[in-house]
Amino acid sequence: MKDYEALSKKHFDGQAAEYDQRDTYYYSQNGKISCRDIAERIKGVPYETLLDVGCGTGFLIDLMAKRKPAKYCGVDLSDEMIRVAKGKAIPGAEFVVGSADKLPYPDETFDIVTCSQSFHHYPYPEKAMREALRVLKPGGLYILSDTGLGGIGGWIDNHILFKLMSSGDCHTTDRKGIAKMMEKTGFTIADSRQIKGMIYTVTGKK
Repeated sequence: MKDYEALSKKHFDGQAAEYDQRDTYYYSQNGKISCRDIAERIKGVPYETLLDVGCGTGFLIDLMAKRKPAKYCGVDLSDEMIRVAKGKAIPGAEFVVGSADKLPYPDETFDIVTCSQSFHHYPYPEKAMREALRVLKPGGLYILSDTGLGGIGGWIDNHILFKLMSSGDCHTTDRKGIAKMMEKTGFTIADSRQIKGMIYTVTGKK
């Protein structure tokens, strides 16, 4: 089996310096779409602590911190992405290098956990989702936005295309597949919607 985490780290380390500026499909375009949609989902929701898993350059946390003072944490595999995020000196934010399936936080730490355009890079998605559930407080929200396909398109991506790629992409599913995974993990689905093209956002409540 390919080391998808190592491939993802290498891929995003290489993109980090230009990621925010290059607003294209293979850089930050989809990520910005997802982050802005997540920000809309959060609008009006009371919270004091937020964790962004697969935070990249801290785009979402930067966006949220400008709207509301809170404790923001970001975790990402890429040292270079974390370096860029730290360089933004976002008030109330801390960024650490880490894995989605081994979050370096105690149980019931956060009011909200977000994940934008990184879930398809996780080789152990069910474990990553259980980790999100673990670190959420009771009643907390898990907001996951990603690009993905179901059906034959998803099968081709998962069994053929991703095996040929070296960017760390390892699995895809559509919003129905994510919703089913959330429910199986223990979340109650609060919202599920298609945003643009293959991009969707699903919100689960603990």
